[in-house]
Amino acid sequence: MNCKKGHVSESGRISLPAEFRKALGLEHGGDVVIELDQGAIRIRTIREVVAQAQELSRRLLAGKKGVSVDDFLAQRRLDWDEP
Repeated sequence: MNCKKGHVSESGRISLPAEFRKALGLEHGGDVVIELDQGAIRIRTIREVVAQAQELSRRLLAGKKGVSVDDFLAQRRLDWDEP
């Protein structure tokens, strides 16, 4: 684990070390997800959170028919076409 000392300002701002921002592709800033997890603060990139959700969806929906986004959109089109 790579640890660095940080500081939280009175207004609640936290500065992330440049090497951490670079490692996460946040050199020029960007949106993150901040979670409170059993007394720890976790900061994750949106890209990581989306990738994790996609992997979970793949595992939960593997082998099931009619559950893809394409299936959903096809059904919506059929619903709109009905009188």
